[in-house]
Amino acid sequence: MLSGALPGGLLPDWAGRLPGMPPDWSTDGFEIDRLLVLVHLLMLALLVGWLAYFCVVLWRFRAGRRSAAVIAPPRGHLALGVAFLVFLCELGLMVLVEIPVWARRVAPPPDDAFVVRVVAEQFAWNFHYPGLDGEFGPTAIDRIDSFNPIGLDFDHPAAADDLFTINELQVPSGRTIRLVLTAKDVIHGFYLPYYRVRQDILPGQRIEVTVRPAREGRSEIGCAQLCGLGHYRMKGWFTVSSPEEFAAWYEDEQAYM
Repeated sequence: MLSGALPGGLLPDWAGRLPGMPPDWSTDGFEIDRLLVLVHLLMLALLVGWLAYFCVVLWRFRAGRRSAAVIAPPRGHLALGVAFLVFLCELGLMVLVEIPVWARRVAPPPDDAFVVRVVAEQFAWNFHYPGLDGEFGPTAIDRIDSFNPIGLDFDHPAAADDLFTINELQVPSGRTIRLVLTAKDVIHGFYLPYYRVRQDILPGQRIEVTVRPAREGRSEIGCAQLCGLGHYRMKGWFTVSSPEEFAAWYEDEQAYM
């Protein structure tokens, strides 16, 4: 699947990523990479075409001793035909390539997806796990303090096995990850470059994104919005580990709660 092509086989396997792009550790990131390559190739063709036309016009209609201005309007419908052809090409690319890729990216995750709440603040990432019961304990603004950054109600039964971490998101491999994003203060940008995920987080809104890891590993979480003076240090770590390693890590983290 990682080596698959875009719909219609528009690009070969060797043209799957732009130079300088980070590695792809997801099952669907190759679609984003190839879409970027396709857009750049189309823009390159447009640039070369216009430059060639510009050079031809400069040479063909250069000034001479007997040059005379032509004020008659152009005849024919060549320009209209070219514009219509460009419109059809853009419409075809949108319908055949862009919309299918976007539809797969925003498709609802499976029912057994691993769910984690992400609470962004200046300048840290807070991650809230629901525990073995799969139910998140309630949170409240008036409970937020330096020891409880998400405002978790520890007295509620649903919060008995909940866990929250700061700047450390660890998930088990072999699972689709569903992240529920919220922000406490300003606009933040949740950014996983190795998984081709980038989503702005707006205060007062719950925004969901799906991550589909293809391998185990540890990568950086960045903030893609200038969220204040400490923006430079707002980063975390996203670790995909085996189910056994995740269970051991989760048990150790709960011991501190």
